[in-house]
Amino acid sequence: MPDPKHIHISDYDYVLPPERIAKHPCAQRDQSRLLIYRDGGLSDTRFCHLPDYLPAGALLVFNNTKVIQARLHFRKPTGALIEIFCLEPYRPRDYEQNFQQRGACEWVCLVGNRKKWKSGILSRTLEVAGHTVTLSAELTGETPQDSPVVRLSWDDPELTLSDILEAVGELPIPPYLNRPTEESDRRDYQTVYSKIDGSVAAPTAGLHFTPEVLRAIDAKGIERNELTLHVGAGTFRPVKSDEMAGHEMHSEYIYVPRQTIDALLRHDAWCIAVGTTSVRTLESLYYIGLHVRRNPDVAETDLHVSQWTPYELPDDERAVTPRESLEALRDYMDRHQLSALHTSTQLIIAPGYDYHFVKAIITNFHMPKSTLLLLVAALVGDKWRDIYSYALEHDFRFLSYGDSSLLIPHPLP
Repeated sequence: MPDPKHIHISDYDYVLPPERIAKHPCAQRDQSRLLIYRDGGLSDTRFCHLPDYLPAGALLVFNNTKVIQARLHFRKPTGALIEIFCLEPYRPRDYEQNFQQRGACEWVCLVGNRKKWKSGILSRTLEVAGHTVTLSAELTGETPQDSPVVRLSWDDPELTLSDILEAVGELPIPPYLNRPTEESDRRDYQTVYSKIDGSVAAPTAGLHFTPEVLRAIDAKGIERNELTLHVGAGTFRPVKSDEMAGHEMHSEYIYVPRQTIDALLRHDAWCIAVGTTSVRTLESLYYIGLHVRRNPDVAETDLHVSQWTPYELPDDERAVTPRESLEALRDYMDRHQLSALHTSTQLIIAPGYDYHFVKAIITNFHMPKSTLLLLVAALVGDKWRDIYSYALEHDFRFLSYGDSSLLIPHPLP
């Protein structure tokens, strides 16, 4: 396998005119445009026709994460505005437990105007569900990566953190939109199947789906299944190093129910992934399966997939089939009585990567010189240039609120 550490990110550049970045979504989600790459050819249609291009009997896997109202604003007595951007739970670490905390919790955060807030407690008075609440924020430390840890506390024991964020938090739309969050974003920047609170960015390939499209998929006999990857702010982190060896991938929480493992086994360990987050979660399962084959008693907390794991495997592990890996993971979950797998992944997928489960991707059009573009190039090879040239020449809209593509590099089983 080629070593992606020596990939030059400049080889994955293209010119994206600012006017091609969609500032708002299509008025009707499923009327966005859909580029089809199949059998080496390119065409386009509307997203509502997606089911026509999916083979009956396929398995479609979605990321059901929900974007949280992650931005909180405070003012110091001096008038300085401080923005606290909640990135991931710190105490308790579990997302669900943290959102249900009453009274206080801690988060790893980004802090806007950090130089103006070095210590002290920030407070503001809020109206939440008919309650008058004082919300406070206090710096309690830093992570090993120098990210601030903030303790949030409130003086009403009936309210959870979820109640607080839903009432007064602001949705964190992508920075490249260069506009303030609007009320419409609270609806538009969520998939219609979002369920599990935790992301600070939407799995944007899913934004095109409507209940009508989902019903058409079901009617065609295509199985739908879900998993969760909570998208972190690192998804927007640019690659600043010339070679990929100098880029550290962000780590993200994943949750995979046992039924998804069973679905993959029923479909002979292959599927169509909705979005790059689903891709990274699904492909991480292969390496988790290898881990539990190697160490059947490993703790679930130690199943993290590191960035370079796929590219450093010994030859004997490369010979393990995707099905064998899934069977080992299924058996591990049975032994430990796990109804779902909770862990994290830092996986980078770049040219030279061998896909194990994902045979096709539904995905938007990504930033030049981004790790998401590398993931696409790993699937379609150098054809990514033809795909993106076609999209630019045919007036497709790019990035989070833009149009979509269905990429099928090889005939599906």
